Amino acid sequence: MAAHGASLLSTSIVENSLSSLKNCQAYIDTGMDIATGVALDLLQTGCEAAEVDGMESVMLEYATLNRDLNQYISAVEETLRKVKRHPPEEVPDLRQLVQTTYEAHQKKNTDEALRNNDKFIQFEDQLRDLKKQMGITQEETFEDDDEEIAVTQSFANFTCPITQMEMENPVKNKVCGHTYEKDAIVRMIESRHKNSKKARCPKIGCAMSDLQISDLVPDSALRRAIEIHKRQRQSQH
Repeated sequence: MAAHGASLLSTSIVENSLSSLKNCQAYIDTGMDIATGVALDLLQTGCEAAEVDGMESVMLEYATLNRDLNQYISAVEETLRKVKRHPPEEVPDLRQLVQTTYEAHQKKNTDEALRNNDKFIQFEDQLRDLKKQMGITQEETFEDDDEEIAVTQSFANFTCPITQMEMENPVKNKVCGHTYEKDAIVRMIESRHKNSKKARCPKIGCAMSDLQISDLVPDSALRRAIEIHKRQRQSQH
């Protein structure tokens, strides 16, 4: 009976610790969001390319932490499933079992796989989009000030296809790539769905015919480009 009690106590402690481990994921996600914001701020304010690129290393470090944490959580969950199949009188060494399973996961790791982290992909996409909006190429430096950047920005399309007004809170359709003012597109989708109809992408020429609110993601790069464009326009008056 004592062994049975010890086994229950051990697995109970491990199960309770899982919730704490999973809470750590939220902190890592927040850190990656902050790092992305810093990189976009550096780019927007005209910092050197090395400073912006340095944030990529930070993001990869976060991606490593996220991968290791996920693998450890997976190792704990796999171990618990195995232990629960054992006779109750057996008291396995949970710590050793978890460590062995975790090391097996670690052996499959590659540096390239880190770049497949969702947050890292979003980071690269947002930097690329902001560079495009600002007219920055790979060969250019980041020494241009807002006035010079605005020359290329003036050719960008900041107009919502629904409101026909300059966007303030743009969201991108991750399926077709078009952007809209968030409130306008959400209202349009909800109105169509309320009438049991499909919502088409309002961009002229787009063939997407079943737009969902879940298809929309914030377009941080475009939003920052619009902000720069506004500052430039205000300085001319």
